[in-house]
Amino acid sequence: MTEIDQLKQQLQNQEKLASLGMLSAGIAHEIQNPLNFVINFSKMSKKLLDDLTDVVEDNAEKLPEADREDLSDIVADLRENMEQIAENGERAVSIIQGILLVSRGKENEFIPSDVCHIVREYVRLSYHAMRANHQGFNVTIHEEYQEGLPLMMVIPQDLSRAVLNVMNNACYAVWNKSQNAADDYTPEISISVSSSADTLLITIADNGEGMTDEVKQRLFENFFTTKPIGQGTGLGMSITRDIIENKHGGKISFTSTEGRGTTFTFTIPVKK
Repeated sequence: MTEIDQLKQQLQNQEKLASLGMLSAGIAHEIQNPLNFVINFSKMSKKLLDDLTDVVEDNAEKLPEADREDLSDIVADLRENMEQIAENGERAVSIIQGILLVSRGKENEFIPSDVCHIVREYVRLSYHAMRANHQGFNVTIHEEYQEGLPLMMVIPQDLSRAVLNVMNNACYAVWNKSQNAADDYTPEISISVSSSADTLLITIADNGEGMTDEVKQRLFENFFTTKPIGQGTGLGMSITRDIIENKHGGKISFTSTEGRGTTFTFTIPVKK
């Protein structure tokens, strides 16, 4: 009866997550429109600022030297502000597009994708989600992305889920360890993306609590979780293995030492 109650609770949590996913997609879509206005008007303002600079330069001799210097400083500050608004607005749009891709992507459709960008965005999303749910959480993230990687044929909405699932577990592992670790413990997670001629490698490693032998054996079982009831559905790793091995024809492997940490590696054949 206890197992049945746990399964019911996990199914309810999964249903909540599905509803939350639909809600997130709707919110993301609504936010994207005003963000586009912010970006477009920042670019227009930058163009107007360039025009204003030209007018000031044409009439510089009519202005006192002190006023010219003040105008120059103001224009420089405004130009930097416009660039920051545009840059951060475009980053927000990028995040929203990622959320919409996950919720609306066509099932099993391989699309030429920037894998480094996908991994980077979902590492950040996982980190910020953990900070939002666990007060005081922090972790040092080391990222290494191979430069010059071409677009690769993957199912982007599924690959992002796989990265998010493993990254969420890594964040939880270092957070859980930090609750009882010595003061000199520094939570760390390392991310790397690289590719050879025919293989894509994505690695996520943490120095968290690691796994026991029982957890290693049951890791990919449906509804198996080490998290308290209400914090995990027990489906994340089975879904991740399905994404990497069945959908992408790759391999998910891991090494883990109890008390020292865990490393997950996605090995995905490069699809021509």
